[in-house]
Parts: sequence; C-alpha cells; structure tokens
Amino acid sequence: MKLSELTTLQVGGEAELLLAPTTPAELVDTVREVWSSGEEWLLLGGGSNVLIGDEHLDGTVVRVLTRGIEMLDATSDGSVVLRVQAGESWDDLVALTVSRGLAGIEALSGIPGSCGAAPIQNIGAYGQEIASSLVAIEFLDYLTGSIQTLSADDLKLGYRTSAIKQGRQGLVISIDLRLRADAAGLSDPIQYAQLAGALGVEIGERVSLATLRESVLALRASKGMLLDAADPDSVSAGSFFTNPIVSQGFAGQLPADAPRWAMEPEREDVVLPLAAVGGIDAGLDPGFDAGFTSGTLPVPPAPVQRTESQVKLSAAWLIEHSGIRRGFRLPGSRAAVSSKHTLALINTGGASAADISELARYIQTRVLAEFGVVLHPEPVLVGVRF
Repeated sequence: MKLSELTTLQVGGEAELLLAPTTPAELVDTVREVWSSGEEWLLLGGGSNVLIGDEHLDGTVVRVLTRGIEMLDATSDGSVVLRVQAGESWDDLVALTVSRGLAGIEALSGIPGSCGAAPIQNIGAYGQEIASSLVAIEFLDYLTGSIQTLSADDLKLGYRTSAIKQGRQGLVISIDLRLRADAAGLSDPIQYAQLAGALGVEIGERVSLATLRESVLALRASKGMLLDAADPDSVSAGSFFTNPIVSQGFAGQLPADAPRWAMEPEREDVVLPLAAVGGIDAGLDPGFDAGFTSGTLPVPPAPVQRTESQVKLSAAWLIEHSGIRRGFRLPGSRAAVSSKHTLALINTGGASAADISELARYIQTRVLAEFGVVLHPEPVLVGVRF
C-alpha cells in the first residue's frame, strides 16, 4: 500500500509491510515483534504531521488504530482524569470533552491526528498546549521493551517538542489528561489575542466551551487548517515550520513591525550583603543557582548568570516578508504555499515529497538570506533530506 493514501499531504512511497492492530494488547505485541525482527520500522498515527519520502519504504509500518476513552478519576476539586488510547482521533476527543463540560483542551479543536501523537509534538494552538493538561502517558520503551508510565515532567515538553521527538524511541500506548469539570460549561480563560478578538471578549475572559470550539474551528477553516475534502488548501501537514525562538538581542535587530512574543521574563539580579559576598569565586557552571542555607553566616548563592530572555518570532511573517506570498509555487512544481496561510505547504494534486521538500528548502533559504533566521520543519520527516 502507498503511504500517500494514509497521510494528509498525500505523499509517500509504498510500504513493504503494513500492519494495523486494533486493540492495545495486539498493538504492544505487534510492535514488540517488529522491533525484535531488527528490520526498519515506522509507527503511523493519523498521518497529519509527517512528510514521507517517495521511495519504497523498507521494513514495517504499524498503524496505531487503538480506540477507547475511560475515566480514571474524579476529584473534589472539580477535575477528572481521562485515559485515552493512542489511536483515538484528537478532534473527536476534544468534541467529546466539550459536550461533557470538561475544560482544558477546547482551544485545541480542529487539530488533526491521533491522541498518541499529541504529546510527542506537544500540540498547541490559541493559547493552550497539551502540556497544561497532560498527566502521564503509557509508553512502550524501544530499548527495554517494557511498558512504563512517564509523567509529563519525564517528557520534557517544550514548544512543539518532547523527549520522544528529541530521540527517546518507543510507542505511546495511551495518554492521561486532567480536565476541569465546569458546571457552567465555561472555557479556560482566553489567552490568545486573535481568538479573543474573534469572540469579541477581552483576554482572560471565559466563554462557553461550545462557543469557543466553534470559533476556533472557524479560525482554522479560514486558514485552510481543517481537514476538508472540499478545500484544496487542507491537503497539507498543517503548519510546516515552527515559530523560531531567538534571543531578545537578535529579535531587536529585526524590523520594528516583526511580531514577537516573550517566552519567559528576564531573570532578576540577586542582591546580597557585602559581608556575604567577599572572596566568592564566580567561576561556576552557567545557569546554576543556589539558595541561602540556614546558619549564622549565610552561604552565598552562586552568582546568577543573566541569561537573555528568549523571544518567539512569527514564521509566517518572516516568510511573507522574505518575498514568499500565499499561493507561491516554484516553476513546474505541484507543491505550493497555501492560498490562505503562508505556514502551510500544500499538495495541489500529484505532488511528490521531493516537490514539497524542494519548496520548503527554498523558503528556508529566502528567510535565512533576508533575516538570518533558520526555519525548522514541524512535521516528522521520513526518508526526506533537508
């Protein structure tokens, strides 16, 4: 079977062997058997955040199709914990939680793909990330073959990344999410200006879960970011590039109208009594902070390394201001920039993975030449070189 039939970009060569277990136990047994064979392997969920090369794919592809949602816990503080099998559709899960008055992932409406892939990417949109709701995952570790429970902290979740995306190999079997049961059916406080504007409310206000979901879906549709057979701009992998994170100093060299968002507040200096700092050797590991200990004479903390604040830039702005417009395509190519959003690269019909990667590299080159910023692809790349 050609993997182009299983990916939202509709590209990908033929798989040597495709397996599709449907229960958690079958999934674990199948994956262990594939790993023990020593052959190449690929785990494939919804196929929405991947760019697979055009060549024949040696080895085995395992589709993760396991379904099931159960409530593990309901607490007096008004929260519930749901365990969701990896093969569940993410947006189906969001729709279910909204209908049941559970808040915490409503702004993540319309994101395609499976629930097992969500923590790998630390999916986020409109001011929410799965990191804020994720409790733990059930994980089949590639190195040991054992099933482990990894907490959200274990996953080292960051902006569109995790320990798994950074190289910890294995299978996400299920995810546990803690959501807030809201009797009034209200969303979490709105944190994203564009969403607040679309709803006609102020940042920090709440609206009904159903209203927020409806607004998010409309925003995503306006950008071609909803899977829709009638919309040619939806034949994509969503946002193809992540928003770059740079130092505040570097961001200050960009044009004044370049959008930027502070990632964290600048660390403050520590002020100590003179008696406490005499004779201290400042040569300590960068980033190390120690606090005072109790005693007659305080042990001075290590000098604080003043780390420059990080700033997130808009990849879409960088692309547009490097001369790439919506609908742009290279001569003769069947890959194009979406006509609705410059962050999405689309298959206009019959495009190859090579077409898409060529366009992506061209955009990278233009942005680097214009602004000195390297854009990084967001989809997982399989058999594709950048």
